[in-house]
Amino acid sequence: MKKAARKQTAKRIAKRPRAATRDTAVEAVFEAYPSPVKARLLALRRLIFDTAKTTEGVGSLEETLKWGQPSYLTTESKSGSTVRIDQVKAEIGRYAVYFHCQTDLVETFRELYPELRYGGNRSILLDAGDKLPEAALRHCVALALTYHARKRKER
Repeated sequence: MKKAARKQTAKRIAKRPRAATRDTAVEAVFEAYPSPVKARLLALRRLIFDTAKTTEGVGSLEETLKWGQPSYLTTESKSGSTVRIDQVKAEIGRYAVYFHCQTDLVETFRELYPELRYGGNRSILLDAGDKLPEAALRHCVALALTYHARKRKER
């Protein structure tokens, strides 16, 4: 590749917004999950990153571990509440999306999507054997990732 073409490519890459910052410790956690749950959690991870990219005002996500769970934070924009994902330890083949329990997020999700299963006021419960309710989860994740921005507008 010619020097001018390499410079052009480097400029284009530099101008792209960063999709996410990933933590290598998170990779190890994903590797430790049993196969069926691991595949579903990786699909959920992709859905979270994709939702962040396509939701106005969210910006890039920071991926880290909170309470040993893969967690997604809006550290750049501070627009939302942390979203965590993990297998449900007590139930083989079940995994969940966790939200801050002191928000009204899960209560809102219950009103919008009564067909989903919930774990108290903190999670949406999913089964590895079931199809991912993608549209509903995208909406719920988008609401979580914009939670603080919406609350600021309400003031």
